[in-house]
Amino acid sequence: MRAWNRARLLWAYLRGHSRLSGLPVEHIVETTAKCNLYCPMCPRETHKQPKEDMTAAVFDRLVEESGRSAEHMMLIGLGEPFLDPLIFDRIERCARHGISTLLSTNGTLLDETASARLLDSPIEHVTLSFDGATKESFEFYRKGARFEAVRDNFVRFARMKAARKSKVQIVVQMVRMQRNAGEAGEFLRFWSSVPGVDQVRIKEDETNLMRPGAGHQASDWKHPCHYLWRGPLYVKHNGDVYPCCQSYMLGGAPVGRIGEQPLVRIWNSEEMQRMRRLHAEGRAGEIGVCSRCCTVIPHPALVVGSLLLHGRIVRSLLPVIERLVYFSRLPARLLRPPGQRVPERED
Repeated sequence: MRAWNRARLLWAYLRGHSRLSGLPVEHIVETTAKCNLYCPMCPRETHKQPKEDMTAAVFDRLVEESGRSAEHMMLIGLGEPFLDPLIFDRIERCARHGISTLLSTNGTLLDETASARLLDSPIEHVTLSFDGATKESFEFYRKGARFEAVRDNFVRFARMKAARKSKVQIVVQMVRMQRNAGEAGEFLRFWSSVPGVDQVRIKEDETNLMRPGAGHQASDWKHPCHYLWRGPLYVKHNGDVYPCCQSYMLGGAPVGRIGEQPLVRIWNSEEMQRMRRLHAEGRAGEIGVCSRCCTVIPHPALVVGSLLLHGRIVRSLLPVIERLVYFSRLPARLLRPPGQRVPERED
């Protein structure tokens, strides 16, 4: 069923269809809007969030409606997952529907007890967010966290995983920004040496809070954005659905709400179809949120690969592809980064 769903999405992407017969392969699900840190590059600083969690009713409805098509759910958003009292229940529920799960944490609450419970769960992928190789850079970007404490939490978790011979994939991730850009080599060396760490990811900054003029030129949109055909859809804690995480961060409007419309209707809403048509016609720059987007645009060859392979495999390969491109071992055209944006017509 899932392979057939991907095949239908791939055909629609290649043909530029705006109405899809398949459902998203991936979802980003914000199970909580609560966080315990202040980070200057985080959209929480411009989009104030309530101290609320996603209800079980909204989450269960999403899983039920996507259970035969979704392959991967990222239980992340603008909150810290360990502040969600139901996070382990949600991981279990996804597993019962054959959906692999990813969790990303800032590490402040990843003590030995939480580490053991996470390793006992069916989680398949854990991203450890650690934005810097020095105390100065890390604590500048992660205000409220202590460099040594978080580093020790992450090292202990990775070592516990190695000792248990757990199959969970651990990725330590640094978002490359102005203050920590020169620390990438040191970051890679340190975390690559920690037992239990499977991959080290240097990720480009996909927000424009630290660089307001960033965004894609109209000429960048030679290929349609895969988010609109493959996903992930972004589901806020209150059930609001956005075409992608960037569309929410950039002030876009929701295209539906879980529980009020079926997922298939949201996925093929008038706005989703309009955005797909413009992307297929090379006119994505006419969409306000797309013109200001800071996410790299993948080459169609990568999009095709992402629809031929299972979602969990794609997620595991992503850091490898990024490193090969960013360190000039693959053509840069495979992942087109944003530059300084020339203002486009707003929608």
